[in-house]
Amino acid sequence: MVAAAAVVAVAGVVAGTLSALDGGPRGSDRAGTPGVTASPRLAPLPAVPSPSPSATESSASASASARPSPSPSPSRSRAVRHQRGAPVTGRLYRHPDSQVLDWVRTHSGDPRLAVIASRIAEQPAAVWFAEYAPGTITARVAAVTSGGAAQGRVPVLVPYAIPARDCGGHSQGGAPDLDAYDAWIDRFAAGLGSGEVIVVLEPDSVAQAECLAAGARADRFASLARAGRVLKDANPRARVYFDAGHSGWHAPGKQAAWLRQAGAASPDSSDGVFSNVSNFHTTADEIAYDRRVLDALGGPPDLGAVIDTSRNGNGAPADGEWCDPAGRSLGRTPTLSTGEPRIDAYLWVKLPGESDGCKGRPGTFTASYAYDLASS
Repeated sequence: MVAAAAVVAVAGVVAGTLSALDGGPRGSDRAGTPGVTASPRLAPLPAVPSPSPSATESSASASASARPSPSPSPSRSRAVRHQRGAPVTGRLYRHPDSQVLDWVRTHSGDPRLAVIASRIAEQPAAVWFAEYAPGTITARVAAVTSGGAAQGRVPVLVPYAIPARDCGGHSQGGAPDLDAYDAWIDRFAAGLGSGEVIVVLEPDSVAQAECLAAGARADRFASLARAGRVLKDANPRARVYFDAGHSGWHAPGKQAAWLRQAGAASPDSSDGVFSNVSNFHTTADEIAYDRRVLDALGGPPDLGAVIDTSRNGNGAPADGEWCDPAGRSLGRTPTLSTGEPRIDAYLWVKLPGESDGCKGRPGTFTASYAYDLASS
């Protein structure tokens, strides 16, 4: 079974729809903004991204006794946290800096412009924070959340700095150890503001945890549970979702058991789960899978799920191809109104057109790929 790996190229300020790759020609088919980070991709053996120069991997084999349990944030009663019984009905925020918008602004004469602009560039997408840069993370998060608040819209943020990220694979990076990660999350939370915000907490951090030794896995899950508490204490209107992988990966019961250890069943940490990040499984398959995960997870009955629908319009390839597979198409447009019980949102966590590394350089916006997705 192919596992999803959220693979990013990391450098500088992070915005989920921006390029992390400096240098190289900027031809008519590609757009890139130096010093920012691209959204992730699905890959069992992806092309090597640009690593974060400031991050080092923590050992995946550290024992649970080697690190004290992280100090919990003060408990917040359910009465004062965001009440999921009254879901947000507003609109999602489109961050103004992105690779696709950069391409649109600089290619006014391209015959593909109208399709790409209307079907991709005008849609809201998640903003990724994948570089371990504690000195700037609060300001960078605040820039996005304040932008959303100014428009009365809901931003989607993706913290992606867990140690041993991608199990030391091609997307390795993040904080040097879990103590540093806990401190980074504190600073991330300080930028959340007081408005509505969705946090897609650490793609692959739970579904991919099998590569860790038992002690290291327990430590990671403790930090994730703490992260959820810290985020929700900082902003009670923040909705935090935990990694459920996708419908083609682990069985729902197995995934739910890990999610429970990571705090996803606690209303003080979690609003539910997310699935299908950078993947292609159909929305119907993900809805059914997420509901089974939530049933197995337990916790409050109002926990829900959000689904990445950015590239799943035609479902996953039958042959399991992961790298910019042909014949894919855009999925449902991002919305907070799904009409499906326990499904809180359809999101574009992966920006359509950002290459997995076959139709363009990894993480870069490639117009030919975007046009294929948008016109299929």
